Amino acid sequence: MSKKRVYYFGKEKCEGSASLKEILGGKGANLAEMVRLGFPVPPGFTISTDTCDYFVKNGKYPEGLDKDVEAAVILLEKETGKVFGDKEKPLLVSVRSGAAVSMPGMMDTILNLGLNDETIEGLIAASGNPRFCYDAYRRFMQMFGDVVLGIPHSSFEKALNEVKAAKGVKEDTDLDADDLKEVTKKYLKVYKDAGKEFPQDPW
Repeated sequence: MSKKRVYYFGKEKCEGSASLKEILGGKGANLAEMVRLGFPVPPGFTISTDTCDYFVKNGKYPEGLDKDVEAAVILLEKETGKVFGDKEKPLLVSVRSGAAVSMPGMMDTILNLGLNDETIEGLIAASGNPRFCYDAYRRFMQMFGDVVLGIPHSSFEKALNEVKAAKGVKEDTDLDADDLKEVTKKYLKVYKDAGKEFPQDPW
């Protein structure tokens, strides 16, 4: 396995390119190439396919991966002016899967990693839009529970439908900020009922 496990792409530096498709997957390689071509791509980093292969074969992460990811997040913080887990200027990241050849059954995307009961207040202050923030939070809670912890998607849908029924509406868009805040509270109960816990530490 290559010693390099994490490849950063952004204004600070760009470590990938289209030629590294086997190592970065199609998505990671193309994002890095777009950065090199000068396109306005949000900064990020790609964990190598070798690292994924190691995890699949050994059931654990290779030693030092956590430090490599932390270093990449620090670069993200420097470039964005936001801090992962910060109450005032929270950095949010999206986790997307990618391979050299796209295939069915790959991990679903997880959006808004970095949100918790404290960082959402910073996001509300920065955006001035509490409804948007609670909608982002409840979606993250649902995706994380489903994709990472294996909590059935239907459990979250049931909780959401309970809030809609109590308000007498049919569409998610009819829910306001307070309604969506109530949804997040119900989602916490979904976690507990499944014997899981929603992590408040973004790391």
